[in-house]
Amino acid sequence: MSQNTTDQFFKSTVLGHPAGLFVLFFTEMWERFSFYGMRSLLILFLTASFTDGGWEWTRENASALFGSYVGLVYLSTMLGGYFADKVIGFRWAVVVGATLMTLGHASMAVETEFSIYLGLVLLVFGNGFFKPNMTSIVSEMYKDRPEKKDGAYTLFYMGVNAGAFFGILLCGYLGEKVGWTYGFGLAGIFMFFGMLQFWLSQDIFGDIGLKPNKESKAKAEALDTDKRNPFTPIQLAAIAFSSILALLWLVNDPASKISGGKINVFSFLGPNGNAIAIISALVVFIVLLIYRFTQYSKITKEKLIAVTFFAFLTIFFWAIFEQSPNSLTIFANDYTDRVLTGNWSLVFLVMNSLITILPLVIITWVLILLFKQTFKLYALANIILSVSFVIIWTIAIWMLAKDYYTAGYLSLSDETLQALKIEKVTTALTEVPATWFSTLNSLFIISLAPLFSKWWESKYNPSANLKYGIGMGLLALGMACVAFGSSGIEAGAKTASVSMIWLILVYLFHTMAELCISPVGLSYVSKLVPARMIAFMFGVWYLAVAIGMKGAGMFGENIDKIANEHGLSYFFWMLTIISIVVALFSVVMTPVIKKLMHGVR
Repeated sequence: MSQNTTDQFFKSTVLGHPAGLFVLFFTEMWERFSFYGMRSLLILFLTASFTDGGWEWTRENASALFGSYVGLVYLSTMLGGYFADKVIGFRWAVVVGATLMTLGHASMAVETEFSIYLGLVLLVFGNGFFKPNMTSIVSEMYKDRPEKKDGAYTLFYMGVNAGAFFGILLCGYLGEKVGWTYGFGLAGIFMFFGMLQFWLSQDIFGDIGLKPNKESKAKAEALDTDKRNPFTPIQLAAIAFSSILALLWLVNDPASKISGGKINVFSFLGPNGNAIAIISALVVFIVLLIYRFTQYSKITKEKLIAVTFFAFLTIFFWAIFEQSPNSLTIFANDYTDRVLTGNWSLVFLVMNSLITILPLVIITWVLILLFKQTFKLYALANIILSVSFVIIWTIAIWMLAKDYYTAGYLSLSDETLQALKIEKVTTALTEVPATWFSTLNSLFIISLAPLFSKWWESKYNPSANLKYGIGMGLLALGMACVAFGSSGIEAGAKTASVSMIWLILVYLFHTMAELCISPVGLSYVSKLVPARMIAFMFGVWYLAVAIGMKGAGMFGENIDKIANEHGLSYFFWMLTIISIVVALFSVVMTPVIKKLMHGVR
């Protein structure tokens, strides 16, 4: 009996999966550590006062830059995916991406104006090369074992969430409590570790991810029986026009606001030049999309319309969900009572210790299992991985110990206290970092994902429309919590002391919303789109995500304007209503979209 080409990977296994999967697990874990760690600090750093080491930007300008940054991150995946597929292969793309991101984080740690902007540019391109190609390697590794692919992706995304959790927890703590440089720098250090570990152990993947050759391309084309539908020169020109215009807008939008209009490539279009530019780009692209759809059969065309419908809903989901590192972080920093004393302080410290140490113990156990399988062949890679874990354990224990031994008291002599009639206080006191709340997303995902997975596998598995409807409804519920919690904050107030329970509820409901929506989208692209158009439609999907990310920044830009006129609660009620409208629209469209999907579930 012939052996499958990927059987070699299953000769050395960890937890029933190839050891190579766990090389990817830890590489992705450190990349997500660096990405989410830096992202959690960006808005806080930009808006912090000069005395606190920040740039003292307005929230509007900080949100504009944030929105463009995360939008460009998702657009760059199309460029990175193309180069990997056509030129350098998945593995070189991962190495190039990791190297660029390491340099980007190092640049941001310098904290000069030039270095911060340079760092963001490097991170955009680095993410573009790295992000799409890690999952491509996983997919190739399991191409002959489809029955094990779901389990592989579950483990892989555990690494994603573990990295996000520890990145936000530790980079956020260092950035807020010690200095921004340390937070940005730590993100870069672990990206560097991830890159070295991948580079030194990449032979474990055999031929997977090497540079594409003519023979492999010809084989892929021979297996593809779909009708060719190449882009005409006019269509390519339309794509180039809309892409260049959109990229210019993403860069020009924050640049024109931050510079006070001194930098504005669209100034020749008048005061509304930015709006005219992006609307023109979208109109050209939508016309092209509609025309392309007409070139397919009725069934294929209707399936493509269904995918586009879900992409449209996705824009609103990410625009509201991504308030987490934006307006919700501002709310946590400036409007939430984060100081705990006495028993509440002790409860938080014990809970924080458990959610920090237990995941570290589990992941360290996985690391030991990997060592047993790969140390002889990849000793240096394993040594580097072990060094990274020694550092992470050291920082985690230092952080927890520092909080345990923090007491709130006035540093005055007893005589002075008595003269001033001030009582000496030695009660335990803990200030929860504003970034800490963002860790709840990863924590809730790890806890709730198995339950949602069971739901999707049961006979009660809802349709795609209902999943979007439920997800947007949960998003609305989360925003309603923080809207209700902030109802007592007066219009124009820059600070307040709202209970942190509202933020905890927001992250609980928003995580549940993410579990309903995030895994669904790309799944339906692969199910509904013909092979010859799948690359283009994945591009459309990531374009929708990028628009949503920029939309998150645009919502955040208006938080001060709305809060000053109507109160902060009004801002969050507005996002609640938008979520409800989109949820209802998704549910109402269920019979229409079901018909367009032609039986695909």
